[in-house]
Amino acid sequence: MAVDCKGVLLLLLFTAALCDGSSSSKNTQDQPPHIILIVADDLGWNDVSFHGSDQIPTPNLDSLAYSGVILGNYYVSPICTPTRSAIMTGRHPIHTGLQHGVISGATPFGLPLNETILPQYLKPLGYATHIVGKWHLGMYAWDYTPTYRGFDSFFGYYTGAEGYVDHVNGIHASLGYKGLDLRNGTEPVWTENGTYSTELFSTEAERIIASHDTSKPLFLYLPHQAVHSGNPDNPLQAPQKYIDKFPHIQHPGRRTFAAMVSALDDAVGNVTKALSARGMLENSVIIFTTDNGGPAAGFDQNYASNWPLRGVKNTLWEGGVHGTGFVHSPLIKQPKRTTHELLHVCDLLPTIYELAGGDSTELKNLDGTNVWETISRGVQSPRVEVLHNIDPKRKTAALRYGDYKIILGEAYKGAWDGWYPPEGVTTNHSEEANHVPRWSGPLKIKCAEKPANVSTNCKPRDNPCVFNIKEDPCEFNNIADWNKPLVNFLMGRLEAYSETAVPMRNQPTDPRGNPKYHGGVWSPWINLTDTSVSTNELFGQ
Repeated sequence: MAVDCKGVLLLLLFTAALCDGSSSSKNTQDQPPHIILIVADDLGWNDVSFHGSDQIPTPNLDSLAYSGVILGNYYVSPICTPTRSAIMTGRHPIHTGLQHGVISGATPFGLPLNETILPQYLKPLGYATHIVGKWHLGMYAWDYTPTYRGFDSFFGYYTGAEGYVDHVNGIHASLGYKGLDLRNGTEPVWTENGTYSTELFSTEAERIIASHDTSKPLFLYLPHQAVHSGNPDNPLQAPQKYIDKFPHIQHPGRRTFAAMVSALDDAVGNVTKALSARGMLENSVIIFTTDNGGPAAGFDQNYASNWPLRGVKNTLWEGGVHGTGFVHSPLIKQPKRTTHELLHVCDLLPTIYELAGGDSTELKNLDGTNVWETISRGVQSPRVEVLHNIDPKRKTAALRYGDYKIILGEAYKGAWDGWYPPEGVTTNHSEEANHVPRWSGPLKIKCAEKPANVSTNCKPRDNPCVFNIKEDPCEFNNIADWNKPLVNFLMGRLEAYSETAVPMRNQPTDPRGNPKYHGGVWSPWINLTDTSVSTNELFGQ
């Protein structure tokens, strides 16, 4: 009997079309999507207009957020290095030894070399991998730096903070540690003194996009310096053209901070335009996140705002860990909405890996989960709890399970445990933010009623405090006293996590890392192949 080949072919195509309509999170494009991961440094909850800021319009961020998915229940670590380690590994900082503080320039430790990090996962899937901006995951030996850990290129700085214009890290200049921290690959860059870093990093990101071979998928990691404080002698810096946009903000620190945010917003807009110009935007996923809450009210000489959330950067209150973030992509099946599903920064790596064509279930020892279906289609998050941190040196800890959060211990002896409204006039004098298309309106947090004893009803240095974050996002009402079984359950969860924690990797300053011994440049100073190096130096322990 003759075979109707044309009919068989049509049947196969029809069957393939049915399979293509499944709910799989795999990208059905011929090529995996370009992935652009943008990290803002120290951006507070109340520093973007898509959260309802009436001081700082962020039209480019708003446009991406409103047409994508705003992450309304998303958490990060309370400070820089731990969050960046979670982004790169999908593992919680208590499992990489980075749960306390940050990596300073002359301290001999870093993100462990036995950890596989994001670009190393993506390169076997065919991705070109680039980083532009801040590293802050170790640089005492070359092996810890980006181009030795899976990135094809690096343009940026290794340490945690520096001047925005001279690119010199003088955070500890009073102790004699000061030097240039700007590199292209492994080579110091001396020629950009006078170029504002937000614009410099944006220009480099645009160059990478413009020269990218579009037959390959691109992974661009863009951790901006903005809006972290610079050096102590001039902590907040912005071009005058941006400062002039905010005459309605009377406080000079908050005004300059707003200018820094505005420059960041323009930089994100320029990168988006570059993707569009190359025809890459329609097959891109843009992820935007802060690394931690904002340093408000003069904390770290900065004037971010987490209002109305409690606390600041480097605390475990919501103002320190409730992250600002969104995902924008034409690949999102249900865009133009806010998700209130529970998400954590550890979820980024398995989600990105799945989008890139990998099988995230094959990844071992992760603390994150692929949440693309939650972001794209609005399905329930697989996550039911978030460990904010367990810091054995500070003796602080916090965890959220469902709607409930427990917090123990006190950073800064309680000095930064309050609520800090933004400085300056809070009336929106800008029409710029009002011309961004909105489908759900700004994401504004509504506080519960504030009790008269709000300043005394929670003393976490003495006893654990518990809050219903869904009903009380501003952490006004400590409910621990009349919910002892709940307290015991949450303490049990913390104890379970504590049993899995590895020791802190932090090390004291090594004078050999002083830039004065390396031509005035922050540079690696230990050779891991040198057999005379001690075991502690070799492993950063």
